[in-house]
Amino acid sequence: EFLNAISFSKGCYLGQELTARSQFTGVVRKRIVPVMVVGTEMEVLRPWVMASVIQEMGLEGGLDKILGDFGAGEDGEKGKTKLELGGYVPPPLPKISSAGAGGIVAIMMGSVPTTASSTTAESETSNPQGGENVEEDEEQDLEAKQREEELQKMRLAGESLQKELAELAEPGASIVDKRDGKTIGKIVAPPAPGTTVLLAQMRLDRLGLLGDKDKWSRTNRILIGDSTKEFRYLPYLPLWWPEID
Repeated sequence: EFLNAISFSKGCYLGQELTARSQFTGVVRKRIVPVMVVGTEMEVLRPWVMASVIQEMGLEGGLDKILGDFGAGEDGEKGKTKLELGGYVPPPLPKISSAGAGGIVAIMMGSVPTTASSTTAESETSNPQGGENVEEDEEQDLEAKQREEELQKMRLAGESLQKELAELAEPGASIVDKRDGKTIGKIVAPPAPGTTVLLAQMRLDRLGLLGDKDKWSRTNRILIGDSTKEFRYLPYLPLWWPEID
């Protein structure tokens, strides 16, 4: 629909009746959306935290909470920040470009350049004979090594998650909400190589995009296919999508 690939005035095709009814009644309950799957122990990134807060507290209360929690400062600055939004209304889910999604996946998987070697080289260049800055250089080297160890843990966890999803996330596999045991989506396309981003036909009410009864939660837990292992799903809207009413 968003690509103008469907004609509502001519032709005959499989599923035409359902498609035409959805068009003319204006009710669409499911859509294919990109979904980022992560482990339940992984910290939820800020774009999804903000989306969840806005869905839970409403636009006005959510903005107050967000601008207060993420460094807007005193009440005066908070009001100023709201004015600077210029009428912009944050979407109920993050809107992310393909490049942006790739960058987020790289961060989560630990696929970012380490500074350990560069820090050591800089220390040797700036202080080749040692001296007063030896202790400071040693502290920097220790911090760099600790960062490298953390990145290595993220890489190993990311590789393990990718392998698990490659086996479980097959087209047609169900996505089940652990909260009530209901199927909330079906996988349409498996994760892109090297990522945990897949395409799934999701119920819009479970994404907070269809009325106010159900909302997407950043603390969600899902099951994929026949697996008993729990995951967390982070849905997002492609940047090129028009507004969904």
